[in-house]
Amino acid sequence: MDYFALLGQTRQPWLDPDALKAAFLEQSGLLHPDRVQAGTKEEKAAATTRFTELNAAYQCLREPKERLLHLLELETGAAAANVQSIPEGAMDLFMETGQACRETDQFLATKGRGAAPLLQAQWFGQSLDWTTRLQQLQQRIHLRRDELLAKLRSMNAAWNAAPPPHSPSRAETLPLRRLEELARLLGYIARSDGQIRERLAQLSF
Repeated sequence: MDYFALLGQTRQPWLDPDALKAAFLEQSGLLHPDRVQAGTKEEKAAATTRFTELNAAYQCLREPKERLLHLLELETGAAAANVQSIPEGAMDLFMETGQACRETDQFLATKGRGAAPLLQAQWFGQSLDWTTRLQQLQQRIHLRRDELLAKLRSMNAAWNAAPPPHSPSRAETLPLRRLEELARLLGYIARSDGQIRERLAQLSF
C-alpha cells in the first residue's frame, strides 16, 4: 500500500509535518467508523479497516526513518536490507551515547542503594550534573537529526524531477542508496535520543 497516496502526499523523502498532520486529521474525520454507525456490519468493518490503514499511514510517514524505508520499498519493490552495522556518520555519537548511558546506569544503581539523608543530598547534586551532561549530549543529537532532515528536504528536488512512478527509468534517476544510508542514520539517531530520554526520566525521580 502506498501510504503517500493514501494521505494525499507527494512521494518524496521530506514531508512538512504540519501539512501531513492536517491531511491526516481531515481524512480521519471523514473516515472515522462512527460516521457509519447506522450502516451494515460489512460497512462498519470496511470503515474500521480504512481508518486503521489511515492511522498506519500517518504513523509511518510522520517518522523520518520509517517514511524513508517505505519510500525505498515503493521505489524498488522490495524492503530495504536490515543492515545492523553502525553507519559511519553516526559512529562517534552513538558510541558516546552508549558510554554516557552505561555510566549513568552505574550512578543510578549506586544512588538506589543510598538511603541516608546525607547521601541523598549528595546524590541530588550528582543527579543534576548527570542531567546537564545528558542534556548537552541530547542537544548534539538533535542538531545532527536536524542536519539529516535538511538533507532530506534538499533531496525532494530529485524526486520532483524524476520520471513518474512505475516508469522503467525512474529508479536509476533517484539517489536510492543515499536514501537508505540516511534512513539508517536517522534510525541510530532516534535510538540514541530514546536512550538519553530514558535516563533523563530516571534521573528526575
